[in-house]
Amino acid sequence: MTPSEPGCCHPRYSVFDERVAREELETYREKGPDAQNRELLAALASQGVAGATAVDIGAGVAILGHGLVAAGAARVTDVDGTPAFLAAARDEAARRGSLDRWTFLEGDYVTLADDIGPVEVTTLGRVLCCYADWRELVEASTARTQRLYGVVYPVSRWWLRLAATLVNPVARLARRRMRLHVHPDREVDAAIRAAGFRRIHASRGLIWQTILYRRLAT
Repeated sequence: MTPSEPGCCHPRYSVFDERVAREELETYREKGPDAQNRELLAALASQGVAGATAVDIGAGVAILGHGLVAAGAARVTDVDGTPAFLAAARDEAARRGSLDRWTFLEGDYVTLADDIGPVEVTTLGRVLCCYADWRELVEASTARTQRLYGVVYPVSRWWLRLAATLVNPVARLARRRMRLHVHPDREVDAAIRAAGFRRIHASRGLIWQTILYRRLAT
């Protein structure tokens, strides 16, 4: 995951430790991508990603990144704030024999964006909900995306917003730095569209929504 604000989702925050990373990697190896990631990868593949450059923001064990490489992406940059997840993603890339097609970076994408530069494909799988300033993240990432922009994030339902208001104070009292953010999805969608994209795939579940955008021709 990518840090959502100073002190939140700290790069070495204990919630995302080696045990959690290994458990997620084992689950991925056993069961493959979850429903939302599988859907987004299918939508991306339908647009053609062979030979593309990509960045997977807040990648976790890099489920989306591995899927992009399997679909023919030439280069994937994995950006995550947690060393344990980066290590797990690297191990999986090595196991698959694709390590030469990866770059692994620890930190906040917004801080690293200029160094990463433009890519053809950007994915944000369940990372907007960990990021307090979603506008900053969307602005930085859309500006550097040349073709496809895929996101998985919570549907802005009233009971999810209520859950966040209840969970976050408890996390604060427990001295946990992670916060859950349920952002106004219409505003998120409008911001991505305003950056020059149109929706080409969208689905909404009870909690998560999966959306793929394509940059408009100039």
